[in-house]
Amino acid sequence: MNVLLVDDEVLLVKGLKKSLELEGYQVYTAYDGREALVTLEKEPIEFIILDIMLPKIDGMTLCKRIREKMDIPIIMLTAKDDDIDKILGLELGADDYMTKPFNTRELITRIKVIQRRLEKQSPNFPIYSTGPLTLNALERRVFLKEKELYLTMREFDLLYLLIKNKGQVFSRDELFDLIWNEPMLDTRNIDVHIRNLREKIEENSSQPKFIKTKWGVGYYFNKDIEE
Repeated sequence: MNVLLVDDEVLLVKGLKKSLELEGYQVYTAYDGREALVTLEKEPIEFIILDIMLPKIDGMTLCKRIREKMDIPIIMLTAKDDDIDKILGLELGADDYMTKPFNTRELITRIKVIQRRLEKQSPNFPIYSTGPLTLNALERRVFLKEKELYLTMREFDLLYLLIKNKGQVFSRDELFDLIWNEPMLDTRNIDVHIRNLREKIEENSSQPKFIKTKWGVGYYFNKDIEE
């Protein structure tokens, strides 16, 4: 598994990198938030260890930006035993956190626990291919003609729900309840997300082929796309 280790403490990075490599992981390193973003664009990262206190782009902001594009597991590191940091990190999408100084073996154990959890889920997360569009539900990745698209968490969840239920029409209320899991306050919220999603996956968003509108009812994924 490819791990990205993001921390500005050089000695910690060197020691942790060596320990992870002994466990068989491929380790990429970054010493600030901007460098981490560059690495994420270039390399097939599958797991992130992310310090909160980083130069250029802090860990909280970086975690939020990562979650807007991808669903890679993240363990956050904090130098202070502050519940606010931990809560914010988890709310922004971190899977776990550890307070410095920490035991390296415990960190590796937590990585493996998250790995096993994802592996157990894999049979329930298939790959959907329809025409030029491919959705990998386990890795939360979407490709159009082999080019990867970067969707927000909500955009991915909407597409996943629609593509695995091809032909089924969902009302705005149903979509909001299933994706947001709360009562809908404004129907335009769904329309905005659908419009943004269409702009990313459709050749012509004004004449969509994938996500169709059932006027007066809601939205559905076209089950008649030619392979």
